[in-house]
Amino acid sequence: MRRVIAAALVLAAAGCSTAPAQPASEALDGASPGPAASGSIAWGPCTDIKRPDGEPPARQDASVRCGKLAVPLDYAKPDGEKIDLALIKLPATGKAKKLGSMVFNFGGPGASGVDTLDQAAKALTALRARYDLISFDPRGVERSSGVRCGDGAEMDRFTSLNTLPADAQTHQAAEAANKEFAALCQEHSGKILPYVGTVNAARDMDRIREAVGDPKLNYVGMSYGTQLGGVYATLFPKNVGRMVLDAPLDPTVTFEQRTLAQTRGFQQAYESFLKACVKEGSCAVGKTPEEANANVARLMNQLTTKPLQVGGRALTQGLASTGVAAALYSELTWPFLEQALGEALKGRGEALMYLADSYTGRDQNGNYSTQMTSFPAITCVDTAERPDEATLRRTEAAALKISPLFGSEGSGGLCRVWPAKGSDEARHVDATGSAPILVVGGKGDPATPYQWAPKLTAQLKTATLVTYEGEGHGAYLSGSKCVQGIVDAYLIDGKMPQKGTTCPAA
Repeated sequence: MRRVIAAALVLAAAGCSTAPAQPASEALDGASPGPAASGSIAWGPCTDIKRPDGEPPARQDASVRCGKLAVPLDYAKPDGEKIDLALIKLPATGKAKKLGSMVFNFGGPGASGVDTLDQAAKALTALRARYDLISFDPRGVERSSGVRCGDGAEMDRFTSLNTLPADAQTHQAAEAANKEFAALCQEHSGKILPYVGTVNAARDMDRIREAVGDPKLNYVGMSYGTQLGGVYATLFPKNVGRMVLDAPLDPTVTFEQRTLAQTRGFQQAYESFLKACVKEGSCAVGKTPEEANANVARLMNQLTTKPLQVGGRALTQGLASTGVAAALYSELTWPFLEQALGEALKGRGEALMYLADSYTGRDQNGNYSTQMTSFPAITCVDTAERPDEATLRRTEAAALKISPLFGSEGSGGLCRVWPAKGSDEARHVDATGSAPILVVGGKGDPATPYQWAPKLTAQLKTATLVTYEGEGHGAYLSGSKCVQGIVDAYLIDGKMPQKGTTCPAA
């Protein structure tokens, strides 16, 4: 789950490049050369699963296989039109008895599992010894009828919009951009937009389970993937195998509640970064947290009227704040954030621009992945909420009091004008009757604040919560040996931790 940036466009997980928008008829065909047989996956070389720009997923292992699975566009018409889901598999490597498949969703909504799984493989060695590791591009994402909402130049305009100053001119620009963005999404991907929600994605996962021959779905969901897992467990409680939900999202929150919680989370992570930076004694941003914060605030205010030139582009306040947020997802990127802010304070914006681009999925050629477009597409159909102007302004005012750097009106402004109707079905989870579910929440998580972890745990009714005391978004792949040991013990041996289990910061 990602924070909101300019014009209420929402940030999804960082990924690889994609081509400019395709017409709706082409987008529905994904990137596959031909239709997949219904109910089966034809595993083969990953060169057969390409993005529209022709690039296959990165492969670090020659044994990696990719495939396609045909699923109904509309589950109300199961024998009607089909779309192809793109999948990737890392076959099990161990000699011990295989436990089946482990399906991953890495978040967003909008993260490409096909691009991400292979990158995470080194941290999943113990799991891969016993499971085939599988991930996929959910419907509306990249190779699975990925939602397109404009070409590179149009996306550049959307992502570079400022959120400051919070005045009538900024609000008018955001509203106009939202309407233009929504219209482009309808133009290029209108056919898929009503069908990209989490409920349909959960049904897709049960088709994946059937296709790989597993009686139960073994699953690891991260960030938004926790909502997807929760919805799956609600729809198919008897089909739940071993399920881990890391960096939990509370699906019941409103746009306003989500915006304020995430704003508070990013502000706390930002303050932790400043304290860590000055503690070293040579922080490039300032000598004290107060001085460093004042320098960043001055930089952002300057960028609203005088962006820094980076090649042929302009580093705006909107892009700069996105770059800062990108680096707060993990303590590992804090040193680079210090460098980027230090350079920007001296008039060089290349590093902050790089961070922003990695976050919005923009490649060096100006092409974007679908992470900036599939996120609002899925988010807006996953709720019937359509905030009015008064709610947006109240949300923005409250968010700016929490953080002038990260405060905004949230994603409600874009969903307010979204061309597809929304439903609240994905906002209610209850896994009564399922196998035990393991939930992992981090105290220092900026994107999915810890307060959401016990709430999701309680809603599921069959879950146990493990608390991670460290910083960063997500705990399982954070480098915490404690968290990884607990999760692996559950997924491999079925050993559920005791209630109240806590892991220290890594």
